[in-house]
Amino acid sequence: MRIHRTRRLLALAAATGLLLTGCGWGGSSTGHSSADRAGDHRAPTAPRGGTDEDGTSREAAPDRLSTFALDVDTASYGYARRTLADGALPDPSTVRPEEFVNSFRQDYERPDGDGFSVTVDGARTGDDWSLVRVGLATRAAESRAERPPAALTFVVDVSGSMGDPGRLDLARYALGTMTDGLRDDDSVAIVTFSDRAETVLPMTRLGERRGRVHDAIDSLEPLSATNLGAGVERGYETAVEGLRRGATNRVVLVSDALANTGDTDADTILERIATARREHGITLFGVGVGSDYGDALMERLADKGDGHTSYVSTEEEARTVFGEELPRNVELTARDAKAQVAFDPETVAEFRLIGYDNRRVADDDFRDDRVDGGEVGPGHTVTALYAVRTKPGADGHLATATVRWLDPRTRTPHEATGQIEARALHDRLDDAPTRFQVAAVAAYLADALRAPDRPLPDAPSLSALGERADTLAARTEDDDVRDLAEAVHSADEYAKGGSPEDR
Repeated sequence: MRIHRTRRLLALAAATGLLLTGCGWGGSSTGHSSADRAGDHRAPTAPRGGTDEDGTSREAAPDRLSTFALDVDTASYGYARRTLADGALPDPSTVRPEEFVNSFRQDYERPDGDGFSVTVDGARTGDDWSLVRVGLATRAAESRAERPPAALTFVVDVSGSMGDPGRLDLARYALGTMTDGLRDDDSVAIVTFSDRAETVLPMTRLGERRGRVHDAIDSLEPLSATNLGAGVERGYETAVEGLRRGATNRVVLVSDALANTGDTDADTILERIATARREHGITLFGVGVGSDYGDALMERLADKGDGHTSYVSTEEEARTVFGEELPRNVELTARDAKAQVAFDPETVAEFRLIGYDNRRVADDDFRDDRVDGGEVGPGHTVTALYAVRTKPGADGHLATATVRWLDPRTRTPHEATGQIEARALHDRLDDAPTRFQVAAVAAYLADALRAPDRPLPDAPSLSALGERADTLAARTEDDDVRDLAEAVHSADEYAKGGSPEDR
């Protein structure tokens, strides 16, 4: 572990040293092209097309499409921030840039009804490269009184590892907070699992039984091994037994996801509850806890379970997730939502989607509604950032972004689009909207943690990034942005060979 961490520190330090040769925020960096990364999209340099009828050779159009399933997960950022604060670097495999970016509020215009608004803007980061932001927003969340009722099955990990501070005690607090925030016509069930799964409370309409739910939550105690597969299976069985027509039916999994007995593979677990997902439309919301956390398993369960993930490490975060976000957003406004961005080959030389590595969709499957997308509720925003190299002097059409989704009730498909011209790009990142700049800071931090030896084009040094984050925190007076600045400073200290405690 010490050797692995030392190598990571040296790599991050070396990369930051290279970055320091650039011009900071908006300046030139090491000259690494986005083509250095797997999964990049570049205009081809060799003919791929064939021959016309008159025998003239021709080139095929370059790959100009980028397609991905929407993602509103935030667990990767929460876990990375916790890890940095605890005096360690996050494992690169747990860093997903889109979850860093989507952890922050955006000011996109919201649609009047169900569906999405589409905002596309961008800013130049150097002579050739720009950041392009594709922003999607659903309608504002309704008040508790206006939304449909909810039927929530809490699946709670009570294995031995959950006995550590900040795990089961935090889970009890979080579930109690959420119970207080639900309406009388909402329903709750509780399933626990350790080496086996047990239904502690069948689906119960709150009404005057709220105290009974609190008693069941307070009785949770850590036991033995972690049979997460049994817990998820029993949770879905309980959710189906208590299924409420016309309500939002959801399984809420609270765990450190350190499965060590029974089924430990996400695909196997999900196959066993496939019918409940497909026929009954029960979605999964995964909440991670604990400094040791099975990030990969939880993320895959949520992605393939038609849901999303979050991560909590403090009571304040638990209040936000369980007391505000989940009660307000139990409803879905879009199922199987996907985005496709078409870059104009006359204007764009190459581009790279930052993150969404696990959410890529084949371009031809964009309008195939049998292909899984993302589930999104009211009050959400989804942001995708692209590093884009424009052709010299190009000022025409740059890109068109289209989002496609299914109505949650009727499965009717809908689409919305937005576009941007190259001439509309801001001349500098400093000139871009404040929330655009926050998203850029989050993306640059994620990229530095994930692949420090191969930075994004025109990436600033971590020191410059920290200064920019401080400025944005002061400008926005947003505690979340202040936390982001602290995370950048912590990463910068590691890159210099120190630790956060040295600051």
